[in-house]
Amino acid sequence: MRIGLAGTGRIGAFHAKTLSTLPGVDEVVVADLDTALAERVAADLGVSAAPSIDALLGSGLDGFVITAGTAAHADLIEAAVARDIPTFCEKPVALDLERTIALAELEERSEVPVHIGFQRRFDRGYRRVREAVAAGEIGFVHTIRAATMDQAPPHAAYLPTSGGLFRDCSVHDFDIIRFVTGREVSRVFAVGANKGEDFFTEAGDVDTAAATLVLDDDTLVSVTATRYNGAGHDVRMEVHGSSGTLGVGHDTTLAITSAEEGVEWPPGPRHWSFMERFLPAYVAELTAFADVARGAIASPCTVVDALQAFRTAEACARSMASGAPVDLADVPGLRATAH
Repeated sequence: MRIGLAGTGRIGAFHAKTLSTLPGVDEVVVADLDTALAERVAADLGVSAAPSIDALLGSGLDGFVITAGTAAHADLIEAAVARDIPTFCEKPVALDLERTIALAELEERSEVPVHIGFQRRFDRGYRRVREAVAAGEIGFVHTIRAATMDQAPPHAAYLPTSGGLFRDCSVHDFDIIRFVTGREVSRVFAVGANKGEDFFTEAGDVDTAAATLVLDDDTLVSVTATRYNGAGHDVRMEVHGSSGTLGVGHDTTLAITSAEEGVEWPPGPRHWSFMERFLPAYVAELTAFADVARGAIASPCTVVDALQAFRTAEACARSMASGAPVDLADVPGLRATAH
């Protein structure tokens, strides 16, 4: 297979390296608006570089990976689908809800598979909890706690195009909650605060947020996020059931120091970035995309899945702004004509 990749920044270079090692991938070709960057990455990895993204799309690809800037995602998905190229795209698929809906409707009308990069779906811990919930291993689920805590904030220039903390960060929690439980979110109430750098307020964002979600089976979920977790990068989920509890992220890397006397767990070392935390999951998701591209499996995370997570993020942003709960029924989704 010949796989093309658009966007050779940090995650793009990482994905290109991973793709080049996968069985059945014969050639990886990269491109970027910064052609010199694409050529450097290609030389470092021993892969090919195309002179432009348009040239890459027209060069006879078996699969296309989008790791370009967020603003380019929607146009590149549309261009790849128009050329019948199976596509992988990092989240989010678009900057706003309306464009995300349009892309989900395009996917519904098309037979071209699109795989969205919610890598937590390929993390062993989350998959283990999903299997346990589906099998009734922990009884009925009544409470879930999910947290995403970055060790340090991104650069100020990133914030105006990020979509805000719920859409950029907590959206991963919103997707994995659906994945683990098989349920949809019905109602949210969210709050946020900023105790850090002024550039969060200047960008209309917050550095810390919390949301309470009610699922469609009345499961209660708390979701928290922060850009300031100096102890380390910390991503966790606890799923509490009537006959047991399972936790994800509660291993030796957990970024917590116990206040209990004589307790030395967890011993570390801690993770300091999302790429450290989810390295095996990133490899697993691209392995799955190679299977999608060759037609062996359906997309394991569709644009429709991404839309559902984005709708929850949108509801949380609206709730935080208004100070009132928001029903998901009041947030636009797929229109009936799409089916």
